[in-house]
Amino acid sequence: MKAMHTHSYYAASANQNFDFPTLKGAHKADVCVVGSGITGATAALELANRGFKVIVLEGKRVGWGASGRSGGQAIFGWASEQHTLEKLVGKSDARKLWDMSVDALTLTKANIKKYNIDCDWRDGMVHLGMKPRHDRELQAWHDDLTENYDYQSLEMWDQDKTREHIASDRYTSGMFDANSGHLHPLNYTLGLVKAAQAAGVEFYEQSECKKIEHGDPATLFTAQGSVEANHVVLACNAYMDGLETKLENRVMPVGTYICATEPLGEDVTDQLMKDHISACDINFVLDYFRCSGDHRMLFGGRVSYSGVAPLNLEKAMQSRMVDIYPQLKDAKIDFAWGGNVAITLNRAPHFGRIKPNVYFAQGFSGHGIAATGMAGTLMAECIATTAERFAIFDKIPHHPFPGGRLFRTPALVLAMSYFRIRDML
Repeated sequence: MKAMHTHSYYAASANQNFDFPTLKGAHKADVCVVGSGITGATAALELANRGFKVIVLEGKRVGWGASGRSGGQAIFGWASEQHTLEKLVGKSDARKLWDMSVDALTLTKANIKKYNIDCDWRDGMVHLGMKPRHDRELQAWHDDLTENYDYQSLEMWDQDKTREHIASDRYTSGMFDANSGHLHPLNYTLGLVKAAQAAGVEFYEQSECKKIEHGDPATLFTAQGSVEANHVVLACNAYMDGLETKLENRVMPVGTYICATEPLGEDVTDQLMKDHISACDINFVLDYFRCSGDHRMLFGGRVSYSGVAPLNLEKAMQSRMVDIYPQLKDAKIDFAWGGNVAITLNRAPHFGRIKPNVYFAQGFSGHGIAATGMAGTLMAECIATTAERFAIFDKIPHHPFPGGRLFRTPALVLAMSYFRIRDML
């Protein structure tokens, strides 16, 4: 029996459905991609457009992971801030990384237009401050990006202007970006899959890659079949599930959760979030929210390092939402769901190769809607033409989480306690 998508608003409002076969028998391809989220689907699409024969192996359903259930916010930059990247790789390469993050937004919007993907894209996103310390941090962030990175689509909002756009008394300031935006992540991913299929990519579902026999070519094994490929793209992120331990130890799967209200009507959502922008605060453990194309409030937050969802998830998420928007206390919650994102210790993206012909991209640290598409594009570039842009990511140092796969969670929980306390100060 085929795995089902998690019971989410996105799955319930998906505008297309695929039923790809399970891989059986021996196959050959120029490139085998493991994972069918935005990273894998984009890499497959780019490679097929360049004439490569591509097979995609998906352990569950296409778009099953974070690409099909996330907050849907497409944001500039990386989860690791620019001043951190400057310390890690130097100012010159930090600037190149920044430019690629902005290119990722351009790529996302270009793909939507080029492939006519119906995914409710809306322009505009605001980072929100909740206290004087946040106000200062947002202003410093704004000044750094505009002055040192020539990013000119930002606008600082004082408390009054923030409340004009976000109908909540909780926020004291905002940094608005007209270039960022939000979308229906599952429909965007399915749109990429449809485009890749039309370009000749072969997709196989319920076909978890169990083992890779490295070599030139490499051979990938599933329960019922195998693929021999000249190149391999690992696009598993938080769902590596033991396939490559050295990669898995450098990320931590972290659960994050979202609820969706009943449809509220356009008049109500216009009052809650003017111009239907998206938003998140700048706490370490943050809340993020936006209104859907059919005028629901989608509200996300909370984290779990154990992989176990909070008890009564619907009630827990409603409580967080009402804390921000008390006017929604009587709104019915139609859906509540969660999924894993993969974080790195330094929150910087982890891209590279484990063998000359085996590429990977992971560790988007909750910042993946646009960045994953860029990751897929960069890996396709490596295979088809040049590794120049992709090679910059090799300069970012990454270390395994202490404690290994079994014991890393307790150590991280202790570390995160510090940041939760800091959020309250």
